[in-house]
Amino acid sequence: MSEKPKLAVYWGASCGGCEIAVVNLHEKLLDVDAALDFMFCPCLLDTKKKDIEALPDGAIAVTLFNGALRTEENVEMAHLLRRKSQMLVAFGSCAKGGCIPALANFTTKNELLNTIYIDNPSVDNPGGVIPSGTTSFPEGDIHLPGLLWRVKHLAQEVEVDYYIPGCPPESQQIWNVIETILSGDLPPKGSTIGCGTLTVCDDCDRTKEEKRITSFRRNYEFYPDPKACLLEQGLLCMGIATRNGCGAPCTKANMPCTGCYGAPEGISDQGAKMVAALGSVMDIGDTTGLSEEAIAGRVDAFLKTIPDYAGLFYKYTLASSTLGGKVGR
Repeated sequence: MSEKPKLAVYWGASCGGCEIAVVNLHEKLLDVDAALDFMFCPCLLDTKKKDIEALPDGAIAVTLFNGALRTEENVEMAHLLRRKSQMLVAFGSCAKGGCIPALANFTTKNELLNTIYIDNPSVDNPGGVIPSGTTSFPEGDIHLPGLLWRVKHLAQEVEVDYYIPGCPPESQQIWNVIETILSGDLPPKGSTIGCGTLTVCDDCDRTKEEKRITSFRRNYEFYPDPKACLLEQGLLCMGIATRNGCGAPCTKANMPCTGCYGAPEGISDQGAKMVAALGSVMDIGDTTGLSEEAIAGRVDAFLKTIPDYAGLFYKYTLASSTLGGKVGR
């Protein structure tokens, strides 16, 4: 048995990008291996759940838990790894705020399953079968864990020590966090680490002027000026409402920030922050002499140029937002 502190990485309801980000540490993985016993990662290692259950409580020094909680199995593993870990880290946007899986909270579990398995033009399911429960085969039984009624982020189920944002976190930030953990010089519990405290706009080197926006355009409709602020050009860039620390790679690639690092320090609801910011830069022209009805019409016309409120403002944070989603309460 290794005497090095144990490191675990768990994959909940997520895409696997966080594991790729860990692999993208490249040669730094050798340094991780030198300092820690990397002993549990379902997509990379063959350690079994029963091996984790057999460990004494607190035997794992650090668990990086990525993914939201979508199934009963996700919840079970969250409690198991919380019990076995000295430090549990919500690793990435799914664990921190729900991310893409949590957009399902705008509908119900039954509506979701119906859309996937029954009311779907690409599915041939005349019996209306929705996979669930236990199915027996000659080789043995297959059990599908039940879906939760709503998607949760990790801290809605267990106590979380630290949060690392990003979809996925930038690899250099992952290494910074590992170095910080190994040094023992950690901020207070509950802190968001591996990031900055300002906004992506502070890291973006594009020229910024007074923002007055008359309407929004989609990415495919034009080629943006590579030097000017994307928001000022009418692209819905979330940088003004997103925590920095990623290095602004999206805006450097002439694409708007989508907000994956979540809300800046001191802001509890990223979507609300973005809506407030847009309200201050919206330009509906001269309204002198216009009736309230006419002004409301101009505002409505402006808002109609925003194609997807939920997918833009709450893509990464719906589960942790004030809004929560249709079944959030």
